[in-house]
Amino acid sequence: MHPRTNITAAAGTWQLGDLTVNRIGFGAMRLTGTAPFDHGVPRDRETSIGVLRRAVESGVDHIDTAAYYFSATRSANELINRALAPYPEDLVITTKVWPGRDPSGAWWWATPGQLRGQVEENLRQLGRDHLDVVNLRVPPSRRTGSIGEHFGALSELRDAGLIRHLGVSNVTSEQLAEARAIAPVVCVQNPYGVGASDEDRALLRLCGELGLAFVPFFAIAGSGREAGPAARDTEAVQAVARAHGVSTAQVRLAWTLHQGPHVLAIPGTGDPDHLAQNMVAGSIRLTEEEMTRLTAALPAGAR
Repeated sequence: MHPRTNITAAAGTWQLGDLTVNRIGFGAMRLTGTAPFDHGVPRDRETSIGVLRRAVESGVDHIDTAAYYFSATRSANELINRALAPYPEDLVITTKVWPGRDPSGAWWWATPGQLRGQVEENLRQLGRDHLDVVNLRVPPSRRTGSIGEHFGALSELRDAGLIRHLGVSNVTSEQLAEARAIAPVVCVQNPYGVGASDEDRALLRLCGELGLAFVPFFAIAGSGREAGPAARDTEAVQAVARAHGVSTAQVRLAWTLHQGPHVLAIPGTGDPDHLAQNMVAGSIRLTEEEMTRLTAALPAGAR
């Protein structure tokens, strides 16, 4: 790789437990194809490897991935291994368990006893002896239920040395409290961006009060989720983008980072040009008036 330039430094840093990371990281979901998982067209292998290397050269020291990020011919974890191993000492790789996909791509959800196998699969694919951070990704059907048994199983794997730090993903404030009563939590990874609901915003504020990293996904895609950004941004987003001479995606990232110093960003892409745009989003300084305008443009009930 070329010398590192730390373009992402403008956004500052935060802690994942005892690990310091730049607030702009990288999400690996879109490395495998033009659409996540088994949709879209597989990306050129060397292009994806080049994007990963360029991200790290630009200052990215926090990569979010999962063993279930794969398409018919590409695996995000294996691309990360190929591109970056031997890994830089300061590189933090975060992954997720509970969801899984079998070799045909069909989804399944692990029992507490199956979480060790999912952790070990991430270790094999990444070529590591331990995982820096593992998030327990809660299924949509369990968002009102207990996560204690699953999180307790991860806590045991942490005690065994397979995991350094634990996080939770797609959770409610009640589930966060339940997890923290079992073992230390270093981050919460939930959907968040322009248009976030009152509940989402309250959880973000709670994480700030607790000193926990809040790591939003779909910060750019918004309601488009895995399909990508909506076809048309609101006029407020477009107007702010024009004023700064940047893309609407960069405005969405900047708005998210302005939500608090504990908020990290993990925009994902397999496109070198999009990567370059994402990396400089932390240097965009939105005024109070622009922040108010963007927030005022949210749908009713989402403020």
